Amino acid sequence: MLRDSFGRVATDLRVSLTDKCNLRCTYCMPPEGLDWLPNAQLLTADEIVRLVTIGVERLGIDEVRYTGGEPLLRRELVDIVGRTTTLTPKPQVSLTTNGIGLARLAEPLAAAGLDRVNVSLDTLDPGTFKRLAHRDRHADVIDGLAAADGAGLRPVKVNAVLMRGVNDHEAASLLRWSLDQGYELRFIEQMPLDAQHGWSRDNMVTADEILQLLSGSFDLTPDDREERGSAPAERFLVDGGPARVGVIGSVTRPFCGACDRVRLTADGQVRNCLFATEESDLKTPMRDGASDEELAERWLVAVSRKRAGHGIDDPSFLQPARPMSAIGG
Repeated sequence: MLRDSFGRVATDLRVSLTDKCNLRCTYCMPPEGLDWLPNAQLLTADEIVRLVTIGVERLGIDEVRYTGGEPLLRRELVDIVGRTTTLTPKPQVSLTTNGIGLARLAEPLAAAGLDRVNVSLDTLDPGTFKRLAHRDRHADVIDGLAAADGAGLRPVKVNAVLMRGVNDHEAASLLRWSLDQGYELRFIEQMPLDAQHGWSRDNMVTADEILQLLSGSFDLTPDDREERGSAPAERFLVDGGPARVGVIGSVTRPFCGACDRVRLTADGQVRNCLFATEESDLKTPMRDGASDEELAERWLVAVSRKRAGHGIDDPSFLQPARPMSAIGG
């Protein structure tokens, strides 16, 4: 098992398929975009599937989440998903996406065995969306969500980041709309993972503030009927249930003590924490002929070095050099 020195076992693998993205969200990257990784540095589809297979069949991974950048930009996505779902034991396979192109790919992905999707949507206002993402693609995201629901990729989860003075006034309306559509909304605290390194805790809308914004319109009670476990979201029943809303307080309510995640970047680096400042290279030894056993051992060592927590509140905290788009969510 992928066990660290604190006894945590990584069973949830996040795999970035590309660092490229077709949006330019202000909390992630500058309007002009970033210098993307050359294609030769990216893992091939066969290399991705080989490493995922090692994780599932040898190291106890039971959930695989494909991310980016924007994973829908990866041409082999449907093939990669299909090959992942044939592994034994079969992992749960999901996708985190901005939803652009999902209207076209939802059915093929469902047919390939994808279980569900998380779609990022920070606003219901097309104008605000354009200001945030620097692209006029709001309608495409809405269509993608509907297509995912129609294809049976449920529960369809919506991820929203609130920014002070930008879209924080939409908290209640985002929840009401999600409930009407049958989607599960999760608010996520803005994290220090922007390429510009402009994140400020003072500008972040905290989990407590999010709950306060929602409580003006809804009756929220903690969902005590199931154990949270390693799930990042604190879930609350809305108006007595059964509908729920999640709040992920990655900064102010860290869940590091129960974290079960490990990440694989698009260029084949293992990251044992989203905020890690060190990576472990699997691509180079794999291309140099390393066996599955040797790659598994490198992976075990990488996870064993995981720190107790992300340390954002520590004065010595350093933001990772790579932004979220290059790490994979």
